[in-house]
Amino acid sequence: MFKAFRYRLRPTKAQEAALNEQLRLCRNLYNCALQERRDAYRKAGKTVTGYDQMKDLTEIKAALPEYKGVYSQVLQDVLKRLDKAFRAFYRRVQEGSKPGYPRFQGRDRYDSICYPQSGFSVSDKTAFFSKIGNIRIRLHRPLEGKVKTATITRDCGEWSVSYICEVDAQPLPETGSSVGVDVGTTWFCITSDGEFVENPRHFQTAMKKLRVAQRAVARKRNKRSNRRRKAVQRVAKLHRKVARQRLDFHHKTALKLVRENDLIAHEDLNVGGMGRGTLARSIHDVGWGQFFSLLSQKAAWAARKVVRVDPRYTSQACNQCGHTCRENRASQSRFRCVACGHQENADLNAARNILGRAAPSGINVAVVNASVA
Repeated sequence: MFKAFRYRLRPTKAQEAALNEQLRLCRNLYNCALQERRDAYRKAGKTVTGYDQMKDLTEIKAALPEYKGVYSQVLQDVLKRLDKAFRAFYRRVQEGSKPGYPRFQGRDRYDSICYPQSGFSVSDKTAFFSKIGNIRIRLHRPLEGKVKTATITRDCGEWSVSYICEVDAQPLPETGSSVGVDVGTTWFCITSDGEFVENPRHFQTAMKKLRVAQRAVARKRNKRSNRRRKAVQRVAKLHRKVARQRLDFHHKTALKLVRENDLIAHEDLNVGGMGRGTLARSIHDVGWGQFFSLLSQKAAWAARKVVRVDPRYTSQACNQCGHTCRENRASQSRFRCVACGHQENADLNAARNILGRAAPSGINVAVVNASVA
């Protein structure tokens, strides 16, 4: 299994300038390689592969000496990244979905460089990167397993590094407990055990500050001014804080479920489609997709089982007698079965139906085989 460890970097001003220069060179290489592919196909009907472009790196370094200051595997990874974008484009064309042709990367869109195999190392206080040097690192937790790759990322002026490590799973002792989880926007999730987890609404809480910051951006008409750039950066930092708060909450909630249960069942929701409806803001704020992904990763790490079940009629079926009709849902929060008279919180009833469908005798069950990444 693979596990990511992310740490904060503290580069000096000279090192930060060197990192920014490497990002600029890698971005230019990406854009030039994209232009070469486009021109080759439009003018000669020829498809240029990533391997073809990697063979030209020696000539590029001879013609442009500044590229000798970038580690060779970092340059190769830039071309692999472009090749991956084209493969995804061809796949979407074959599937008949919206293709999304690879786009040129602007100055503020290309923010990471990757050392895919070698050229880096890490100690307690410093991280070494070839062609850059030793950078101070905040190693707040030890690395585990064998380090495979290192990716340096710039985020709103902050620098961090992510190490991907190959590690062994660490199964947790069995608890003999199974749980069904119903997610929502009023409550973040409700378990079949009767636990109601409050929805923190991180984005809604930050909306007042975001409105003020975005209005400050709108007042600055000159898009190339330093004042506008700093105002945009303030908005980005607020969004980054919301994303980090949401991620931390998802990590803690998923970890608690994995530690306490051997089997966790949840609805197989089309989160992307639901995020385009009338409740789009609330659904994006609660972040079900990220939560389900983390839940499956942590379950695979701990040798637990996560099961997705068919979400249809979980809120209209009685978990006591099985009678299903729209009239059972007396209100948004109250469930009353018109057949047997069973009354319960509607979300709690749905969570128990989800757990029932995940049983061996249930139907439409899909076990999630996820790997930690």
